Amino acid sequence: MRTRRTPVRTGRSGLTATALASLLALGLVACQPASDNATVGQKIDGAVATVENKAAEVKADVKEATAEARADTGQAADAAGNAVKDAAITAAVNAKLAADPALSALRINVDTAAGRVALSGDAPDPVARDRATTIARSVDGVVDVTNQLTIKGKG
Repeated sequence: MRTRRTPVRTGRSGLTATALASLLALGLVACQPASDNATVGQKIDGAVATVENKAAEVKADVKEATAEARADTGQAADAAGNAVKDAAITAAVNAKLAADPALSALRINVDTAAGRVALSGDAPDPVARDRATTIARSVDGVVDVTNQLTIKGKG
């Protein structure tokens, strides 16, 4: 009567690492010089130690690459978050400028980068120009306002 054996399953990466380590160990044993007086067992032990050292180096490299990838991902997420915040600030400033009777009919360009708002375009008079700065500063998240509005009819 034949007994059927159930194969032991390991994770794909575990099987691959084991197979790789075995092949490397055998390859290193086969490459040893013939004049070496070491026994086959000693050669295998040396090869296994070499493979283990190499595996530790690879593991350290993977750990470092993973840490770098996490840092890059975090920076990308921060940049995306800042872009969303800047877009929200721009929309809020535009809405408040549109709600102001003296400024609503004007085409004022609002650009925001890192919470810094730049206003450009025309204002009907100096009071309206200053009012645009005040409105922009009143929006949450605004760090600074650069008012580049020119008085309409004056360069």
